[in-house]
Amino acid sequence: MLDQDGTGTFPQMNRGYNATFKPGRLSLGLVAPIEAYKVGAVPTMMRHIERVKLAERLGFAAVWLRDVPFNVPSFGDVGQMYDPFVYLGALAASTDRIALGVASVILPLRHPAHVAKAAATADVMSDGRLLLGVASGDRPEEYPAMNMSFQDRGERFRDSMAYMRAAAGDYPRHEGVHGRLDGSMDMLPKPIAGHIPLLITGGSRQSPDWIAAHGDGWITYPRDTPAQGRVIADYRARVAEAGESDKPVMQSLYVDLVDHADAAPRPIHLGFQSGTNFLLQYLQEIEALGVNHVALNLRFNRADIETTLHLIAEDLLPHFAS
Repeated sequence: MLDQDGTGTFPQMNRGYNATFKPGRLSLGLVAPIEAYKVGAVPTMMRHIERVKLAERLGFAAVWLRDVPFNVPSFGDVGQMYDPFVYLGALAASTDRIALGVASVILPLRHPAHVAKAAATADVMSDGRLLLGVASGDRPEEYPAMNMSFQDRGERFRDSMAYMRAAAGDYPRHEGVHGRLDGSMDMLPKPIAGHIPLLITGGSRQSPDWIAAHGDGWITYPRDTPAQGRVIADYRARVAEAGESDKPVMQSLYVDLVDHADAAPRPIHLGFQSGTNFLLQYLQEIEALGVNHVALNLRFNRADIETTLHLIAEDLLPHFAS
């Protein structure tokens, strides 16, 4: 539950969740691929694992993969191209401490048995570092390619989450649109903490009350600070009304860091170009609003990526949770 001062205690889950999300604090992560590439361009994926290793050494809390089955040209972003679960396995074997997140798996395009099995495997292989964002999907073109209906994705999203929660238990029972588990067989391996932390992205075709009650946290998008404060306060009020413990909120942010610390901000897609001073001010403002983690996306960054990672580590990371 929320404490009287407006902060709360988050549930204790796996190692990645507990380290990344701290009540009243903000931590910083990175969106993969950690490289700059233009709208519509295909990322090179050069030095992609080396850069994740560098991010871990520098003290970033998490790295976030994406689930983009098809390159839809009208969407303008290929993502990291690789299947997220295969990529998680490679990163689990290449890193030791950094949390490994997916933001987000498109549940209606995958059978929840496969998602549950793959997620539990990645969680065990990484010693409990998996964070699983889940979403209903926003690219209609992908659905007919898999013979899936776009209109009922909200119902299938709910059933997928319930199926995955059930599969984490022993000899599970569940009946829904994805099939029936009758308790006669089990799914292995089991997640480290008893279930995979599931963070719901955006609305995912659900009501705000359902999101507050059923997720282990909420992934939202950058807004102006007054609006972000209102939506976070509303989310946490709904969490409390549902009788749940406090839950973390995270957001993405595109940044283009210039080499002048005092450079004024200029808007870019879902973020801004600026020097480190403005970025620090912005991050401290949203930390005060209740944002617990920001996944920085350097896709539009014009400076050398390694230089930018070191700059963030030196000028920004000391101010936030680690």
